[in-house]
Amino acid sequence: MTKLTNCLDTASIYCGTYAKYNNSSLYGKWLNLSDYSDYDELVEAMRELHCDEPDAEFMFQDYEHCELFEKLGLINESFLSPEIYNIAEQIDESEYDSEVFEACLDNFGKMDFPSLHEYVNNFYCGEYSSDEDFVQEFYENDIPFNLPHFVVIDWESTARNIMFDYFESGGHYFRS
Repeated sequence: MTKLTNCLDTASIYCGTYAKYNNSSLYGKWLNLSDYSDYDELVEAMRELHCDEPDAEFMFQDYEHCELFEKLGLINESFLSPEIYNIAEQIDESEYDSEVFEACLDNFGKMDFPSLHEYVNNFYCGEYSSDEDFVQEFYENDIPFNLPHFVVIDWESTARNIMFDYFESGGHYFRS
């Protein structure tokens, strides 16, 4: 699978503060996470943006990012994990797009990133348009070349049986 984009390239937050919000102000700014080398640099930019508050309590009134960040609990209205840059780097260095990690999480629900990363590395089988396509491509190499022409494989039935050992999410297939 080819990488679509760096995880942080599409991640941005609108950073305001609770004090301003409680005083009817939505003052803040969109900050692109990719503009900062790490979490500490981002926090420093947020402090500079809201330097009029000595101990600003940041509020992320809106955010855009790959869904994986939210599913991993790395971001919400009042929280941005210091691990977000580290995890984004691990995803970007892996051979898989964030979409693959999201698909795996869809099956398991909440999971820490190291466990998710290990599972994807060990059990990801690829992206296919249907169970039948997955099973046919996965098992076609095991069919003998000298199989008589009158033998027909019912890939739909075979897929139904084989899928007990696999799961699919968003076209991504994993061994169970």
